[in-house]
Amino acid sequence: MAAPASKSVLFVCLGNICRSPIAEAVFRKMATDAGVADKWRIDSAATSTYEIGSSPDHRGQACMKKHDVPMSHVARQVTKADFTSFEYILCMDENNLSDLNRKANSVKNYTAKIELLGSYDPQKQLIIKDPYYGGAEDFEKVYDQCVRCCKVFLEKNS
Repeated sequence: MAAPASKSVLFVCLGNICRSPIAEAVFRKMATDAGVADKWRIDSAATSTYEIGSSPDHRGQACMKKHDVPMSHVARQVTKADFTSFEYILCMDENNLSDLNRKANSVKNYTAKIELLGSYDPQKQLIIKDPYYGGAEDFEKVYDQCVRCCKVFLEKNS
């Protein structure tokens, strides 16, 4: 029987259909390629209720397919339990960060480290902008940022 995952990360954005499922898929593929996926519990969630139950945005799915990154996710909202069951909660922008910090403060003894995913970007692009109202090139930009950030995050936590 496999040992339970010892590390955990939850990626968060506003709706959980664009940025966070891309980050989740990118990180899962990197962890798999590095042979450490079984050590990780990896998920993504939303700060809002807008898209609960939805699949990732079709443009994000097309972008992942183009880069051979498997993606399967159904949008869900961050729960109080996430703040005690995940080691890291990595979000995409300041709004996500303030929403998460506000929610965390209502959770007794929360243990998760809440950070911007962009804080791991070697190119210092702190904010991963929502591509929802943009085009395919905006999803590519999110993908590229997630690749850079997830690579550094994985290196720091392996």
